[in-house]
Amino acid sequence: MTRLAVALIALTWAAVAAAATPAGQLTWALHVTIASRFLDPAENDGLITPYMIQYALHDALVKPMPGGINTPSLAESWTVSKDGLAYDFKLRQGITFHNGAPITPEDVRFSFERYRGSGAKILHERVARVESVDARQVRFRLKEPWPDFMTFYGTTATGAGWIVPKKYVEQVGEDGFKKAPIGAGPYKFVSSSAGVDVVLEAYEKYWRKVPPIKRFVYRTIPEETSRAAALKNGDADIAYLLTGPVADEVKRTPGLRLVAPLLDGVFWLDFPDQWDPKSPWHDRRIRQAASVAVDRNAVNQAETLGFSKPVGNLIPPHFEFAKAMPPAPYDPAKAKALLAEAGYANGFDAGDFYPFPPYFSMGEAVAGYLQAVGIRTRIKTMERAAFQTAWREKKLHGVVLGIIGSAGNAATRLEPYVTKTGVYANGVLPEVEQLWERQARETDRKKREALLHRIQDVLAEQVIHAPIYELGFIWGVGPRVEQAGAGLIPGFAYSAPVEDLALKRGTP
Repeated sequence: MTRLAVALIALTWAAVAAAATPAGQLTWALHVTIASRFLDPAENDGLITPYMIQYALHDALVKPMPGGINTPSLAESWTVSKDGLAYDFKLRQGITFHNGAPITPEDVRFSFERYRGSGAKILHERVARVESVDARQVRFRLKEPWPDFMTFYGTTATGAGWIVPKKYVEQVGEDGFKKAPIGAGPYKFVSSSAGVDVVLEAYEKYWRKVPPIKRFVYRTIPEETSRAAALKNGDADIAYLLTGPVADEVKRTPGLRLVAPLLDGVFWLDFPDQWDPKSPWHDRRIRQAASVAVDRNAVNQAETLGFSKPVGNLIPPHFEFAKAMPPAPYDPAKAKALLAEAGYANGFDAGDFYPFPPYFSMGEAVAGYLQAVGIRTRIKTMERAAFQTAWREKKLHGVVLGIIGSAGNAATRLEPYVTKTGVYANGVLPEVEQLWERQARETDRKKREALLHRIQDVLAEQVIHAPIYELGFIWGVGPRVEQAGAGLIPGFAYSAPVEDLALKRGTP
């Protein structure tokens, strides 16, 4: 071999090595205060927000990816027994946590048993045990066939399938883990300032690929105009949740662009006091009046520049087993007539109105439509973590503007809100609960679909919720970003897979 050939080979390998070396920094301006539980998948509460960090810091046996909703990740494959009672996962060879410890079936068992977020009750009730078959194979044994096991366990419907290191958690304790988490994702923890920021760096031994960007900074900037300003002056590369005039201004700014993936998230009005016979909300006509009082198209244009999609169902129309339902028509005259029929011709004091943080301007817009027909409310704003805790603990009364963006199907979307195991359910319709139990055991797909469609019909007939729209989630993206990750995982709200993100060449 000539010296020239050797030199060319050396240069080629140097170029490959350089291309595989992470470089640069990407900074996000976040719309929410970073909570410590965002760093721990055991506390995922049925909402999508924590995954904006967890897709970087942690990994799951199976998770939604560009290839599909149940994409093998830490597990290279999975199978289900003919009787539907055993699910076997085979771990990838040589995968490790960020501290170098191997990922084992015992970590999988520990993570599942430790999980305490939304869906924990139903998962722990239906899984008999988790077994280590050998060094790379773990088996979940169910008490009875359950068609939705993989939808609850292997999607963002819950965090139960995301794996943490057993020995490390036991060594540092629960609080210690939140302060310095060890994960198995493409980025490892560097530092965090409570409620302010989280800093991560590339984990070059990540099984899927070496992340091209060296450092991630997630920075809390609750005020929308401040997020936009950070994007304009280069302090942030991606700004989440821009609305109305602010989004329009960013759109018109040279060098900046908007992206607006249509999410798995549907906004709706929840009426927690409808289960109280003494409350006006107990009357179906009152709930129906609230639904037709809202001009969904106008709110969509004002808040999301028309990127959202008005819907008539809590479940996104593309979900498995979803039933397509048209949005309620805007009809303020009918709303007033319904109120009069129910004995409230002059309207009534409907209590507090809690918008899902930080969608406060949307809450004010919706509350304004209610006010116009006589449903008088008082806007109550809360920080995200406090709101979620109060919602779960059934402490919110009046009207709640809710949203959920996790993946799944019709059953996983309904479970937290309409069943006896649901963490956000203030009450349950007996017919819905009976149908729910039947569909959970039904293995015939057509029969199961019919049962789930009937549940959706009952909920709509009784106006248990008032769906608003499927959210078009607007981001602002700065000039340094080549690949922001918007929409790579269909329906996902945030940048992912993060190991696929890229800065433009020559970006420092």
